[in-house]
Amino acid sequence: MDDMLKEFVVEAMDLAVNVEEHLLRLERDPDNKETLNAVFRSFHTIKGGAGFMNLGALVSACHLTENLFDALRTGAAPVTPLSIEAALQASGFVADQLTDLNNGTAPDQLAPMPADLEAILKDAIEGKASSAAGKAKPAAAPAAAAPAAAPAAAAPSAAPAAAPSADGLDWEGMYEAVVPPGTYVRPVVDARAEGVAAAHAAAEGTQAAVHAPAPEAKERPAGEAKPTSAPAKEESIRIDAVKLDALLEVAGESVQAANQAAVLLERLQQFKFEGQAATLMSALTETLERASRYSTELQRATLATRMQPVGRLFQKFPRLVRELAKDLGKEVELTIEGAETEVDRVVVDSLYDPLVHMLRNALDHGVEAPDARMAIGKPPKAYISLKAWQEANSVMIVLQDDGKGMDPVALRRKAAEKGLISPSANLSDDESYQLVFLPGFSTKEVASSVSGRGVGMDVVKTAVEKNRGAIHIESALGKGTKFAIRLPIELSIVPTMLVSTSGALLALPMAVVERVVELPEVFMEVGGAPVLKDQGRPLPVRSLAGALGYEPCSERVGIVINSPQPYILAVAAVDGTADLVIKPMTALSVDGITGTARSAEGDLVLVVGLSFLMDGCRGSVRMAA
Repeated sequence: MDDMLKEFVVEAMDLAVNVEEHLLRLERDPDNKETLNAVFRSFHTIKGGAGFMNLGALVSACHLTENLFDALRTGAAPVTPLSIEAALQASGFVADQLTDLNNGTAPDQLAPMPADLEAILKDAIEGKASSAAGKAKPAAAPAAAAPAAAPAAAAPSAAPAAAPSADGLDWEGMYEAVVPPGTYVRPVVDARAEGVAAAHAAAEGTQAAVHAPAPEAKERPAGEAKPTSAPAKEESIRIDAVKLDALLEVAGESVQAANQAAVLLERLQQFKFEGQAATLMSALTETLERASRYSTELQRATLATRMQPVGRLFQKFPRLVRELAKDLGKEVELTIEGAETEVDRVVVDSLYDPLVHMLRNALDHGVEAPDARMAIGKPPKAYISLKAWQEANSVMIVLQDDGKGMDPVALRRKAAEKGLISPSANLSDDESYQLVFLPGFSTKEVASSVSGRGVGMDVVKTAVEKNRGAIHIESALGKGTKFAIRLPIELSIVPTMLVSTSGALLALPMAVVERVVELPEVFMEVGGAPVLKDQGRPLPVRSLAGALGYEPCSERVGIVINSPQPYILAVAAVDGTADLVIKPMTALSVDGITGTARSAEGDLVLVVGLSFLMDGCRGSVRMAA
């Protein structure tokens, strides 16, 4: 079963369970509109997913049931015992189909929707009080599946007896004579029980025993003797995300506690212990090492439960791009790479809306119409690529198109017209590209159903920075635009470099730390700004204390920051590295600081934002204004 089908089955099975609960509630309270709407929504949701997976029988059953509950909601049909029975039968059929899929049955081998189910649903929709199909259902239920498969599944109970029955006939022998050789093996059971079964079958005057197991054999090959199979082992369970977050927080705190204990133990070992005290210290050291190892394993295992491939997010976009391109009259091909790259579940969930905004902008603003592309020598079909890969402790997601690109001059002019920047602002091209993230900014004169209202790209930047990420734009006129998003692989525990400046202990995400260099007493200056040559390239030097508004201090240690425009960040001292459990700041907002943590010694640490560092220790909106 592929991942998309597996995800559909898991979600649909949850909905199917809730449907039966709602139906039983509706039977007790037929006038409950909320329950009617809940059942309608459940079948509608399952139908949508089943249609996407090309599961015809499921779509048909859900569609008819959806029509039934639409009639019940609007009062076109009354809530009667027949309608409840029809819905329960439909729910049972849906559950059977989902169970078969979960057990490994191929979608094209699923049983079709039974005719009697279709009949009872139509009768209920028409408001009938009873149905011939509904009355016949209990008797017909055992034979509802494909009769062709019945002989294969009849092995354990097909024959009334293993010996001549009360009427002197060898029913089992007669059955063996009419089935293909090798398809039936006589079960070894109590002869007395077999005799009773045979007498009962003879008294009924039917051969129902031959066909009784048919429901279990609706899709089973004729040569298979085993009538039933155990349900497939559940490969996944659904857990409330809040519980998972709480577990991760506990795991992170346990690692922090173990690290603090290790620091205290190291200090304690500076003293001399003798006799029994030395033995206890040795045992304590061993115990703490084991506790630290287990807490680290717990943290790693817990983090793994939150990791999900970005393909779960990317798989929704090809259809969106296809339909939107069709509406805009453009020819666009979307290519996806790196869908297997894993990232924190929270990041995956929060990236959907930003990526949708970016794709819509790329289609509406970026790529040209086929005739316009051909006029400038481009192929009529435009190309958009969506890539993801892991880079150190970060995940990179890049969306790129081969459209017309951004005009920095036009961006500056538009921002000035809207009063978002001063007309005299002297912005570089890279700074001009950042203007698209300003609230209310749009280059379109008239808003369309796709874009132009100025509420899209600021949402993108806000969502990325909320997840302690950063976004950067590169563009070239006539060649296209590239949006690069850098995000931490996971959010709660972040590898950091601990630094201090102006008496404050700070943590920098290791994702942007390249190396540490020593700073001289005197710098070269370019345009009045300090510059230092690093590996042959001149890099600007910026003070962390100055960027955060702290008191000036002596900063003689430099950290090379790996950003779109690399620079050197000056700090007073580097105090090592640590994996910190980050707590977001909710009570107040401080520019450049995204959260707090505790060091191994228990000291409070302020975490500097990744986006703040990627933007050169300047907020892009403040910079633009």
